[in-house]
Amino acid sequence: MAEARLGWVEQLGKRTLGLIAEVGYLSALLVESLYWLVAGSFKRQPVRVSAVFSEMMRTGVSAIPIVFLLSFSIGIMLAIQGIHTLRTFGAESQVVIGIALSITREFGPLITGIVVAGRTGSALAARIGTMVVSEEIDALRVMGIQPVRYLVSPVLLAMLVMLPALTVMADFAGLLGGAVYSAMDLGISYAAYADRVISVLKTGDIFQGLSKSCVFATVITLIGVANGFTVTGGAEGVGRATTRSVVLAISGIVIADMVFTWFLNR
Repeated sequence: MAEARLGWVEQLGKRTLGLIAEVGYLSALLVESLYWLVAGSFKRQPVRVSAVFSEMMRTGVSAIPIVFLLSFSIGIMLAIQGIHTLRTFGAESQVVIGIALSITREFGPLITGIVVAGRTGSALAARIGTMVVSEEIDALRVMGIQPVRYLVSPVLLAMLVMLPALTVMADFAGLLGGAVYSAMDLGISYAAYADRVISVLKTGDIFQGLSKSCVFATVITLIGVANGFTVTGGAEGVGRATTRSVVLAISGIVIADMVFTWFLNR
C-alpha cells in the first residue's frame, strides 16, 4: 500500500513538473515571437509581410464559410431556446436581449476560436512536426534562419489580426440567425430587431468578445507550434501531436473563456 501511494505521488510530481515545463516553453515561444515581430527589422531579419498575408488567407479567409454557418446556426438555436424558455413567463419579446449579449460576449468568440483551433491548430502542428521529422528545422538553423521568426511570428501576427475579424463576422452571423427565427416565430421585423440590438449592446460587450478572441489566437498559435516543435517518432508522432494540439487548444480556449467571463462580469 505504501509503495502504491509513493508511486502515485511520484507520478503526480512528474506530471506537475511536466506541466510547469510546458507552460514555460509556451511562454518562451510567445516572448521570442513578439521579440522578432518588434526587433526583427533592427536585426536585419524582419518578419516577412508576404508570409503574414499568406497566413491570414490560410487561417482567416478560408475559415469564413464555416464560421458564418456555425454562428448563424448558433443564433437560431439561441432564439429557439430563449423564446421557449421566456414564453413560460410571457416575456418572449425579451429574447433579443439574451441573443445580443450571448452572441457578442460568449458564443461569437468561442465558436470562432474552436473552429480555428480545429483548422489552424492542427495544421500548424502537422506542418511544423513534418518539418522536424524531415530535419528541415535543423536546416533552417544551419542557414542562419531563426525557426521562431520564420515559422511562428507570421502565424501569431496573422492570428491576432484575423481572429478578431472573424469574431466580428461571427457576431453578425449569430445576430442575423436570431433575427431570422425571431421574425418567423414572434413576427419581429428586422428593423425592430436591429434597433433593439443597438439599444441593448454597449461598446464594452463588443470589446469583451474581441479581447477574448486575441487571447484565443495566442493560445491556438502557441499550442499548435509547441506541439509541432516537440514531435518525435516520425509520422506517428506527427499524428499524436496534431491530435494533442487540437484537444489542448480547445481546452485552453474554454478555460480562458471561463476565466475571462468570471473577471469581466463580476
